[in-house]
Amino acid sequence: MDMNSEDIVAEVIRRELQLLSPAVRSSVTLSDALLDPDFTEVGASGRRWDRQSMLSSMPVMQGAADEGPQYVPTGMTGTVLAPGVVHLTFETVLDGRRARRSSIWRKPDDASGWRMYYHQATPVPDA
Repeated sequence: MDMNSEDIVAEVIRRELQLLSPAVRSSVTLSDALLDPDFTEVGASGRRWDRQSMLSSMPVMQGAADEGPQYVPTGMTGTVLAPGVVHLTFETVLDGRRARRSSIWRKPDDASGWRMYYHQATPVPDA
């Protein structure tokens, strides 16, 4: 059964929200299943992350603890760019800091499911 664009975007949004949750951020195993083997990120700090550095750092970053600050996403929307490629955009607030975010997700031909290929966060300056 082929999924339509709305269903595909909904599935990718579900996975993005998982990556923002403390339960997944604090677990290398759960995060590993959602990051593409070729994952890269440019964080709000300007730092470039590869897959291994992100997997090892996520469990100790803000947003990974149930009792600490957590990501609050808003305005999440997505577009299917090509078969197996989805682009999401949204904003987050974490501990009072806003960021605009962009993620590219891809689904390989194998059965591994949608995985985040690229992510970028841009800080939103105070008004």
